[in-house]
Amino acid sequence: MATSELSPRPRPAATLRVNGVDHPISLQGDRSLLYVLREELGLTGAKYGCGEGECGACKVLVEGVAVRSCITPVGEVVGRKITTIEGLAEGDRLHPVQQAFLDAGAFQCGYCIPGMIVAAVALLDRSPHPSEEEVRAAMDGNICRCCGYLRILDAIDRAARNSDRPNRGETR
Repeated sequence: MATSELSPRPRPAATLRVNGVDHPISLQGDRSLLYVLREELGLTGAKYGCGEGECGACKVLVEGVAVRSCITPVGEVVGRKITTIEGLAEGDRLHPVQQAFLDAGAFQCGYCIPGMIVAAVALLDRSPHPSEEEVRAAMDGNICRCCGYLRILDAIDRAARNSDRPNRGETR
């Protein structure tokens, strides 16, 4: 039988709900959620840092919980609400945590910031007025190579002080 006579194998398909939009994806292969977000959906806010789940640059929200998308198989999040840094703002209005990071000047190179913001959103949604220890524990595993930690902690504190906001980490 010639190769051209073979019918293609069906590819398992699924739908990934990201930032309130359903995206059909293939479950073929062993791809990470980060790969699918960046390479297939064009959502480049979550960054590839270490590829081992150690740096936090790739964090996204899955059902409101911050997860390391570089080590999360895409098949594990099918059917769950995924929110990326791109999905936090509403139009031109930044999410309160994004605004607090901007107001605190918590950016240097900016590479780690999407993961930091996502982790802070998850923390403040479950604990609107966290202690310093809770903040440090929630941010553990998010590495800033520029060492902007003091401004990042200030930004989270600002966001907590302005937490008269609806729960927005599990939007869409």
